[in-house]
Amino acid sequence: MTSSPSMENGASSSSGSSSSLLASMQQFKLFETHSNFYMIGWNGSGVYRILKIDRLDASELNLREDSTAYTKKECYDLLKRIHEGNKATGGLKLVTLCYGIIGFIKFLGPYYMLLITERREIGEICGHSVYEVSKSEVISLQNSSVLCNIANSRDENRYKRLLCVVDLTKDFFFSYSYNVMRSFQKNICAHESGGTLYKKMFVWNEFLTRGIRHHLQNTLWTVALVYGFFKQTTLSEAGRNFKLTLIARRSRHNAGTRYLKRGINESGNVANDVETEQIVSEDVPVDHPMQISSVVQNRGSIPLFWSQETSRMNIKPDIVLSKRDLNYEATKLHFESLVERYGIPIIILNLIKTKERRPRESILRAEFANAIDFINKDLPEENRLRFLHWDLHKHFQSKTANVLALLGKVAACALMLTGFFYYQVTPAMKLEGYMSFSSSDADTSPYNSSDDDSGEYDSQEKNFRPSKNVANGDYDVKPSRLQRGVLRTNCIDCLDRTNVAQYAYGWAALGQQLHALGIRDAPTIELDDPLSSTLMGLYERMGDTLAYQYGGSAAHNKVFSERRGQWRAATQSQEFLRTLQRYYNNAYMDADKQDAINIFLGTFRPEQGRQAVWELRSDSHSNGQSGEISIGEDERFLVKRCLSDGNILHESHTSMSAVSSKHESVSHRGFVSSHQVTHIISESSPDMPAAGDVTLSRCTPSMPSTHFFGDAQKVQHNGSSSIYLSEQEDMSSVSNFVDVEWLSSSENLCENDQLYRPSALTMYSTMEMSSSENSISEVKQSTLAVSESGSSSRKGKEPMGTELSVHTKIRDDFPDSFKQWVAYGEALCH
Repeated sequence: MTSSPSMENGASSSSGSSSSLLASMQQFKLFETHSNFYMIGWNGSGVYRILKIDRLDASELNLREDSTAYTKKECYDLLKRIHEGNKATGGLKLVTLCYGIIGFIKFLGPYYMLLITERREIGEICGHSVYEVSKSEVISLQNSSVLCNIANSRDENRYKRLLCVVDLTKDFFFSYSYNVMRSFQKNICAHESGGTLYKKMFVWNEFLTRGIRHHLQNTLWTVALVYGFFKQTTLSEAGRNFKLTLIARRSRHNAGTRYLKRGINESGNVANDVETEQIVSEDVPVDHPMQISSVVQNRGSIPLFWSQETSRMNIKPDIVLSKRDLNYEATKLHFESLVERYGIPIIILNLIKTKERRPRESILRAEFANAIDFINKDLPEENRLRFLHWDLHKHFQSKTANVLALLGKVAACALMLTGFFYYQVTPAMKLEGYMSFSSSDADTSPYNSSDDDSGEYDSQEKNFRPSKNVANGDYDVKPSRLQRGVLRTNCIDCLDRTNVAQYAYGWAALGQQLHALGIRDAPTIELDDPLSSTLMGLYERMGDTLAYQYGGSAAHNKVFSERRGQWRAATQSQEFLRTLQRYYNNAYMDADKQDAINIFLGTFRPEQGRQAVWELRSDSHSNGQSGEISIGEDERFLVKRCLSDGNILHESHTSMSAVSSKHESVSHRGFVSSHQVTHIISESSPDMPAAGDVTLSRCTPSMPSTHFFGDAQKVQHNGSSSIYLSEQEDMSSVSNFVDVEWLSSSENLCENDQLYRPSALTMYSTMEMSSSENSISEVKQSTLAVSESGSSSRKGKEPMGTELSVHTKIRDDFPDSFKQWVAYGEALCH
């Protein structure tokens, strides 16, 4: 395509250097003539750029970027010449002021351009502003004077209305200078820029920007949209201000609504896959070094082939479990992807029900256990998936169980294994347009980045070391830490129960983060602390937002409501209304919403002569792109259903006791060696309390899964052997990284336990932990040592004082009953 003479005759300017050309453009003006759109963009350095978009053939995307850098005067002189040259057809007109291009999309007729016309700042990370979309606009590239039957057809207009179902003003956020689609740790450890960032799984307009990125080979004109949740608040503790930021990033893979997107697809992508990041940073002036800490956790649908058919007659549709993946290949792919993204260990917290009158969730519970054991059997013990099956609903119904306190103990055990990220950002780094280590900061990077944020995780320890910055005042940089591995939480919907567990993890991590920043002396926070209530409010808002996106209503927050002391009748009324709202949206609104998501993400692409997306009316019959599931008639025989009569009709295809030796072993891609794992765990672990809300000596980093599964009762059905629940063994407590008996005994703690709990820290002298990372390994080996025989019964147990004798000393000025509780973990009151 040739440019207009007016653009060719524009005087070039030497005022814009190559570095300023690459500076982020944050404001734009869109002009139009009869035959072209002209977008003018400028940055804070006073450099102006021009993008030309053809309107004569709107069925094709024709773009041209002027390589000249203009001053403001030069740019507007050029626009005047364009206006003069087009007076015969109406001249040059201003269309709108905008803040970035979301992308381009085509249905059956012309292309449309999506623009951000209003934005609102919602926070900042290390001086880099984060915005949400306040208003957007869809503009047809075709001139209104050009006749086109397709452009005004009924199907075209319906596609346009369907696109608007995706409300860009709700929960979409972006940043011009900070890669908000990546965790803070990844931004520090491995710098990435340009088009590779758009291929990440959390960028929702990857498909919409594909055309312009291909034409221009840059991303100066577009913004990368993240869908999920972003909330930042400034708090004060002991006279020191800090910012608490909570971010949820929803994956665009296998994305959709509650009943239309369940389980896993062939590519290993699960539904409702959300990464949650909690960032704590000092609130300091720009010219001061800033301490910052982050911790990441994950939620996602149970990684099996299962579904629920939307029903207008049944508020709880049947769960359908498919036998299509006999060797759990897709499940393996999913966990390998997690390893590549986060490293090891992968810790699974499964919260679904164990015992039901009508087996529904428990069917998935048993099959998920089979899958984990099947995968683990071919892995070295150090690389195995860590798991805890814990029926949250059952424990919440218990009068003696403090669900949040128990989940907090599980979270602390998980934190011991994964650690969290801590780094001291220098003023020079804050002034850069990106966050990245310089070559002097580290010798190696733990990430080998690739497309889709799934680069193979490099297990080699990053060489963090103190450094000096003469230009900013000569100060010492504290030793940094890395998070290795992740906690993955799920229930059925990964909304309500999952959000409670994620809050518990965030609560346990917050104490550690504030302790690392030197804001708190103790690494724990009590549930009654106002800071815990503030954090609960953030997670509650996040839970409601994610639940609206996936489920159609706010989250069920019975645990949070009870914790706040809300009137039980009010809670029940609120939960009932949310159930009705969720049912209505799932039954009547989700089909259109799913179609809109498929159009927005490019999962379904309209074509002339092909069925429209609303005519298919089944998400499983999309065009098969992005790993979509398609169940044909020849596959229906593979599916068994949980019917309303309560019979378990699912045929298990694997028996953990008798798996054919012909099965292929699980791929070790993304799994590092056992020696490297030990090194990672020992050197990334945060400082942990010797006692307090969590008794760390009761956590064991590894326990063979056969210890738990060996005695499980196996139920024969239709000639297959499958592990199901028996009356003798509660499978919800099965774990290979938490002492299950210790966790179960914690349910006996009465309310007085919470009153005494703050004193537990003072009962022991402070555990001395060297700032050297090498010393952490020795502490962990002492605090994590638990023998299987010692956990089988109270008889023969060594008291905690004995287990921690090297590092602790028990004080004598406490009642015997209190010392008995701390030493043995038994109930404090009887």
